[in-house]
Amino acid sequence: MTSAREAEEGLVLPGARSGREPERSLRPGPRRLSPEQVASRQRERLLDGVARTVAANGYGGARISDICRSAGVTRPVFYELFSGKEDAVIAAYRGGTQQVVRAMQRAYEEAGGAADWPASVRAGLRVLLTLLTQTPAFATMVVEIESVGPAGRRARAELLASFRRFFEDAPPGPPWVARGELVDIVVGAVHAAVHRAVDEGRFADLPHLLDSLVHVVVAPFTCE
Repeated sequence: MTSAREAEEGLVLPGARSGREPERSLRPGPRRLSPEQVASRQRERLLDGVARTVAANGYGGARISDICRSAGVTRPVFYELFSGKEDAVIAAYRGGTQQVVRAMQRAYEEAGGAADWPASVRAGLRVLLTLLTQTPAFATMVVEIESVGPAGRRARAELLASFRRFFEDAPPGPPWVARGELVDIVVGAVHAAVHRAVDEGRFADLPHLLDSLVHVVVAPFTCE
């Protein structure tokens, strides 16, 4: 069975690092990096700066100048990579949540998938809660994405829809209940519990939600 640590190996969410770490700096002079590599590194640093600045000031209070300062990247470079604050925040949210879902999928599959669906659900949720606990700056974006407006709500809807894959192996559930609606309600309940803990700053409490969340997910499909 894949542990949370194994599923997270090599995974770095936006906000996990400081853009000003010395080893991440691009010093002037001859470089061995291609322009594409330089742009990629600057983008990564800006995404870290986005997550940290939004976590510290909220979406409304986050300024592009603050994001650039946190990332150690100039304002002109920011506008070479993003059209504005909204674009950068959506990019950080989407990029980070896609990494989280992939890590959950690996843990889910290694735990057996259809062969032991409840255990697989537990493995995936454990990774989700562990990653958010380890990266509070990114976890805060679960809440702040709602302040972005329609684009933020669309990104959140895309994330919630991506969790439907974890129910493909679930038992049929009650025949009198529309399966698609039931899945979306369960996913929404999990999101609401995580959202509440993050909004209240209870990052260390997230792992303690595991048993409750597993019950919320599994019970509707296995209880008669």
